[in-house]
Amino acid sequence: MTTILGQPPIDFDAAGARWTAREIAQQPALWREVARTVASVGAETDAFLRPLLDISDLRIVLTGAGTSAFAGEVLAPYLARATGRRVEAIATTDLVSNPRLNFAENVPTLLVSFARSGDSPESVAATRLADQCLTRCHHLVLTCNSGGELYRDHSGAPRSLVRVMPTAANDRSFAMTSSYTCMLLTALLVLGADQGDDLAERLATSAERLLATSAAEIRAVAHRPYRRIVYLGSGPLKGIARESALKMLELSAGTIATWYDSPLGFRHGPKSVLDDTTLVLVFISTDPYTRKYDLDIVAELRATLAPGAVVAVTAHPDDHDGNNTWTIDGVQDVDDAAISLPFVLCAQLLALYMSIALGHTPDNPFPAGEVNRVVQGVTIHPLEGLAQQ
Repeated sequence: MTTILGQPPIDFDAAGARWTAREIAQQPALWREVARTVASVGAETDAFLRPLLDISDLRIVLTGAGTSAFAGEVLAPYLARATGRRVEAIATTDLVSNPRLNFAENVPTLLVSFARSGDSPESVAATRLADQCLTRCHHLVLTCNSGGELYRDHSGAPRSLVRVMPTAANDRSFAMTSSYTCMLLTALLVLGADQGDDLAERLATSAERLLATSAAEIRAVAHRPYRRIVYLGSGPLKGIARESALKMLELSAGTIATWYDSPLGFRHGPKSVLDDTTLVLVFISTDPYTRKYDLDIVAELRATLAPGAVVAVTAHPDDHDGNNTWTIDGVQDVDDAAISLPFVLCAQLLALYMSIALGHTPDNPFPAGEVNRVVQGVTIHPLEGLAQQ
């Protein structure tokens, strides 16, 4: 019998999780498809990007809204090292509200836009404002929707390159899952992957093992009576800590309070959030130096919180001490930006199962429309005093 995440599909259908469950489960297959697509258009991509990356004062801005913005936060530290260029993650919501500040330096700029639908008002406005403020701006658009306004604006434009994700990555559920990871992987592969041609395959294989072996354990944790969840990660993994916190907040319809931080930053005040209803997930870095700090916070919190209230998500088998550790096998030597892909599946699964346990409908946690899949109600105001460059 066909199953999804080890359960009959009807279980998820009945829980209002038909699409969310399928879209989480399909990610390993989609990552392989992404890698094939990136390879097939590699010459065209290189012809667009190489002259830009050769510019010594190039500024790369990674942008998006919500989950799409967090992809940039994961990638920025890694891509700065990989490209040797200045790389910043700035949300479209910040670019649009403060274009004069964020585009104050009129330097050659590559704006990398992450957008599931490409129809969010800020996604479209950010690229137009960049062109208005900057003399020399190019656009790399990563989107899941070839019918979106962002796609239409940039497809065929002389200073733009558009890459569309696999059709199935245009998530039909409320929360971004496969759309997020496919766009992140695409950016990783086209802008900076230096970890071997088999990177996507290794990540996909490790994710398949996780989905097959750990889903039941994660589901069991989701049925415990936690009411607060803290996600901690260092460097690029702080970006998925933020994404994980949003995923739980969305799928629980705001009934679970969430927080994110770095392990070191958490001690400086935010640790006040801890109580006897708090679950903590710590994403353990693959960097030998950084992971020492991650393991320190795990040990510290396990000594003070209830048994089982601290979960370590790691790629190192040595970290598995049988004490609530979720291990991603076979990828302990890859960079944190890449390991974030299978890591974030743990957070997606936890949010899915907790949403169901709380009686919400993950495919649409807000049936009354309080929060929308594509943001509505935003008025984009014209920027006066700057002519189109």
